[in-house]
Amino acid sequence: MRVVSQNKHTVVFSTDEPGEGGAHHEYMVSTPPNQESKVTSLGNVHFQKGPIKEAGINGVTNEDLIAMVLDRLKGFQSGQYACSDNAVAIQKLEESLMWLNKRTLAREVRGVEGTNVV
Repeated sequence: MRVVSQNKHTVVFSTDEPGEGGAHHEYMVSTPPNQESKVTSLGNVHFQKGPIKEAGINGVTNEDLIAMVLDRLKGFQSGQYACSDNAVAIQKLEESLMWLNKRTLAREVRGVEGTNVV
């Protein structure tokens, strides 16, 4: 297990070895150890492992997680927690989705989407 991110409330771990292409596919979010060294698991994320055409759909994508965070921030922006920081974060996440979708479209045009072909 490798610590990916840590703050005073949560720790994010990658829990698997990097796969083809160098990316991890399994993550766990937990509370940091408390005084009794107890850790509470808060959730796990399983990313797509392998190209869909070869491995089938078996996990979430980067785009899925970005969409979740976008939905959450847009909810905050529609209520009492609206602020300029959220607005900038929304803009950057939307931009991130645009670039990832552009990459997918280019791979579709080349006929290599869903495969390991670079």
